[in-house]
Amino acid sequence: MIHIGCHLSSSEGYYHMGQTALELGADTFQFFTRNPRGGKAKELDPADVQHFQQLAAEHQLTQILAHAPYTLNPCSATAKTREFAHLVMADDLQRLEATPRQFYNFHPGSHTGQGVAQGITLITALLNAILKPEQTTTVLLETMAGKGSEVGSHFEELAAIIGGVRLQEKLGICLDTCHIFDAGYDIVSDLDGVLADFDRILGLDRLKFIHLNDSLYGLGSHKDRHACLGQGKIGLAALRQLVRHPRLREKYFVLETPNDLEGYRREIALVHSWC
Repeated sequence: MIHIGCHLSSSEGYYHMGQTALELGADTFQFFTRNPRGGKAKELDPADVQHFQQLAAEHQLTQILAHAPYTLNPCSATAKTREFAHLVMADDLQRLEATPRQFYNFHPGSHTGQGVAQGITLITALLNAILKPEQTTTVLLETMAGKGSEVGSHFEELAAIIGGVRLQEKLGICLDTCHIFDAGYDIVSDLDGVLADFDRILGLDRLKFIHLNDSLYGLGSHKDRHACLGQGKIGLAALRQLVRHPRLREKYFVLETPNDLEGYRREIALVHSWC
């Protein structure tokens, strides 16, 4: 069985997102913990959370993915920017305990001229500061496209971050198909080789979610521009091969394609048809 969902607006609460996901034919979904540009999060409504948990139990919405704001930069050269990332991520992890045993995804950040090694050091320091033994949320590092001074476009960089964290059992990976293709990993012509490298460097057991996106630009472009399925340089055949790959069949997939809800409905049905 394929686990497939899409990115939904959290403005109306967990229960509404769960209902929308089910109406679209999904059994998972992703949402921003707050405005994607950052800022104060909306207060949690305990009744909304309880209703969602009942809905999720009834309809096997077993795993959902929270996404940190895009503007966070844990490895900025500016201390104030790093402090903001620390405050937001620590607050998010505390709030996410209202829906235990779920996942929280973030972009590792951009080293802003300090170099990759220093960027990795700063990201590791942040994770060591915010991860707690008692938390039930698993934090996912997202694979990046390598745009500008981004950290995390190579599997080895993500492995180095994890290697410096004390509570490594609290960490996993979210693989973005557009990002890794743009970073130079050829999932069109050598998917088996890419997965073998991922397994050797990071371990496929750490891979918890996959952002299923096509890419507007070509292999190694480092552009990070998502496209609807089949409307980019990866193409439907390669995306279908990835979804159906035996080493990925039990993973959770989330669409981040430039779509409205009806577009997501069509793409979710398309992915279901592949399996």
